[in-house]
Amino acid sequence: MLHTYTYPQYAYRPSPEQAEGRRTRHPVVVVGAGPVGMTQALDLAARGVPCVVLDDNNTVSVGSRAVCYAKRPLEIWDRLGLGEALVEQGVQWKVGKVFFRDELVYQFDLLPEDHHKMPAMINLQQYYLEERLVQACEASPRVDLRWKHKVLAVEPQPDHVVLTVETPDGIFKMEAQWLIACDGAHSDVRRMIGADFTGQFFQDRFLIADVVMKADFPTERWFWFDPPFHRNQSVLLHKQRDNVWRIDFQLGWDADPNEEKKPERVIPRIQAMLGPDVPFELEWVSVYQFACRRIDNFRHGRVLFAGDAAHQVSPFGARGANSGVQDCDNLSWKLAAVLAGDAPEALLDTYHWERALAADDNIRNSTRSTDFITPKSRASLRLRNAVLELARAEPLARPLVNSGRLSTPTPYLGSPLNTPDSEPFAGRMVPGMFCADAPLQVQGRPGWLLEQLGRGFVLLSFGAGAEPVRVGNVQAEVLEVGRDVHDRLGVLTERYDGRPGTVYLIRPDQYVAARWRRFDAQAVRAALSRALALA
Repeated sequence: MLHTYTYPQYAYRPSPEQAEGRRTRHPVVVVGAGPVGMTQALDLAARGVPCVVLDDNNTVSVGSRAVCYAKRPLEIWDRLGLGEALVEQGVQWKVGKVFFRDELVYQFDLLPEDHHKMPAMINLQQYYLEERLVQACEASPRVDLRWKHKVLAVEPQPDHVVLTVETPDGIFKMEAQWLIACDGAHSDVRRMIGADFTGQFFQDRFLIADVVMKADFPTERWFWFDPPFHRNQSVLLHKQRDNVWRIDFQLGWDADPNEEKKPERVIPRIQAMLGPDVPFELEWVSVYQFACRRIDNFRHGRVLFAGDAAHQVSPFGARGANSGVQDCDNLSWKLAAVLAGDAPEALLDTYHWERALAADDNIRNSTRSTDFITPKSRASLRLRNAVLELARAEPLARPLVNSGRLSTPTPYLGSPLNTPDSEPFAGRMVPGMFCADAPLQVQGRPGWLLEQLGRGFVLLSFGAGAEPVRVGNVQAEVLEVGRDVHDRLGVLTERYDGRPGTVYLIRPDQYVAARWRRFDAQAVRAALSRALALA
């Protein structure tokens, strides 16, 4: 086990259906109590949807898994009441440095502009994140988290799904109106329903070594190409909590995973990097071979897929867990609207449209990173090294250096839920773009824009004149700048090109659905209908 962490053991409780010998149909059942599954349940609960979460284990993830969490997932967790605590617990950073052999090539800043509540990145071991999520699930009256519940079979029906579940007390059946599979890259649910999962496996292997040490490395992301302590390969370094450092060593195609994990193989690699006199302890060692793949469709009838069950990417760029949390953000408000009868099931088809777009974007970036980090021919190696040499002095060459394009949200440009602009706007906040945060004054106190968004549809109005607009039971409420909130530094007006009279329609997941230079109730109603897949 680990030197710096003791794994909790969560209590198994028999399901009421099993104890009482009855079959119950739940609105939503989530399979998998990892970061994505628990985030999904908490987001649905925040939108009023009760949720059962099933997991075949009774503790948090074992070993060293996800480490880096980006600004957008932190904003999502902040909407769920967890963001500030995670930032406080994690290691904040925003600077990355790239080295070629023994020289610094260049450095980059992941958040070069000020005035965002959440930092660019935090590093935090996945088990700490999961502990926080478990606590939040246990505190929520709408989340029923069930440990030691293994799903043995899934039987999709036209209007529900039947699950066969095994517990320490035996086997029973339960039902779900909707089933969300968050059970990882080797998803049993995906296998049970026969969903295709296709893409590319890479031959390269990497060694993860989590090391406990007191080091004077700054809190930054350091990546070496062909360093003197690990010739012809690459190395990545990240700081975590508790003086734990994550070191990734590229091993090459022919490495034997069982041999490379042995301490007598790992320790000399680390000593070559740190020097023979730096004391350290091995916390965790594993070897991984990665892939870039995704599911054929994120929705299979009443079964929906999220996280690694839907897509898998290489770890360079921190796109796995970060993308999975954004799956939840996209799915929850849509599923809540469908369950409430406020939107047709066609709205859930846009979950696939938008998140498959994001998955393909992540796969494309991860594949390019992998090809640059691990050249497959002498010609590509020479080209890569030439780019690194040039990047030392020429800023124009630096965008070509790819040590893992770090996770950023994918705009849903072209989404069928967007209403295109009818007038010119400046800036990035086009329909389909995720909302940029901005500092505000709210009821005489400092606040943030994203704290005012995310519970439902919002009409962000720069000045008076906008009124709430309703479609069926869904109402877009007005947030008026100058009345409800005050743009204390002018950042909001600048980022949203907020001339007087401008109105934005913001989705419940904090994405722009439409915008106008003046309020028009009929136009807003049409855009709201479109954003609900009613038009």
